[in-house]
Amino acid sequence: MIKVTEVKTATDLKKFVKFPFTLYKDSPYWVPPIIKDELETFNKDKNPAFKDAEASLFLAYKDGKIVGRIAAIVNWIEIKQQKVSKMRFGWFDFIDDFEVSRTLIEKVKEIGTQKNLEYMEGPVGFSNLDKVGVLTEGFEDIGTMVTWYNYSYYVNHYEKLGFVKEKEYMENRFPFANAQPKFFEKVSSLVKRRYKVTPLNFRKTKDLMPMVDQMFDLFNESYASLSSFVPITEIQKAYFKKKYISFINPEYIKFVVDENNKLIAFGIVMPSFSKALQKANGKLFPTGLFHLLNAKKKSKEVIFYLIGVHPDWQNKGITAVMFSQYYHTFTAMGIESCVRTPELEENTAIKQIWKNFDPKIYKRRKTFRKDL
Repeated sequence: MIKVTEVKTATDLKKFVKFPFTLYKDSPYWVPPIIKDELETFNKDKNPAFKDAEASLFLAYKDGKIVGRIAAIVNWIEIKQQKVSKMRFGWFDFIDDFEVSRTLIEKVKEIGTQKNLEYMEGPVGFSNLDKVGVLTEGFEDIGTMVTWYNYSYYVNHYEKLGFVKEKEYMENRFPFANAQPKFFEKVSSLVKRRYKVTPLNFRKTKDLMPMVDQMFDLFNESYASLSSFVPITEIQKAYFKKKYISFINPEYIKFVVDENNKLIAFGIVMPSFSKALQKANGKLFPTGLFHLLNAKKKSKEVIFYLIGVHPDWQNKGITAVMFSQYYHTFTAMGIESCVRTPELEENTAIKQIWKNFDPKIYKRRKTFRKDL
């Protein structure tokens, strides 16, 4: 018999966060999160997402052992302002036992029904900067710090539970050697002259911080047309600025401004922290922080996290300006391979940006939906 309890205490929350460490302890492909960061994600006093959202967390027990978990999420901006009647769920992990996954999903259904929502979709987080999608291909490749990993049996559970595909995401990679200057240097020079745009590079985090709010505003504008988009709030901007920007190599953040010094494009790239996070195994101390800092300086693989171009400047070659800057940075750093975070299958514009680099799809993931 499966028993499901709601997370109410700090002790239960720690169990919720640590369950995947047991489930995936023998997997060489799972990338552990930092436990402290995961705990903060569900702390209403620290995560500003809770200003406009609510979450109920559940643990499933069998014979006294934790065998599954799920987070049921309601995003009120999405529901009230965007008129999307969706019940979200994420952090959905379980052993290969259908009764476990079914019982957990029933909890999400109960909440969605109580709130008169039309359907549920997952796995997703609170916002577009959270992890998304259940892995459907690429189980034998190491994950990244910005994606969920799961066993192949997860997909069978979704289908057996009556879910259907809602969105599909692709993850691509290519050797840095594929980024030949002939694909962007000439266009970059032409675009800079014709449109009087200027690329901005940074060596110190404090120099880029004054423009980070503009960057998040541009993120909201450039991604608004995607079907899954929920805008970042002012409070979330401050949170993400403190939590993430200060830890990313300043050389890996690129901006492009117009002749009036207005931000029109940005790129955020991170070193791959996957191996370092596996060594840290959820803890910054005593050695976890050392491994992360070492990866920040020495990783030969980079993760393209976000690229945003203002709608008025799209299809004008602005990305060539950024690629030219990244090429010189990565050459100096000895970068060998490039990975792209999950991109919507429907996002044809992003495919055009990368086509010259001959990227290969090495992972696919989906979100699934079910009417309530």
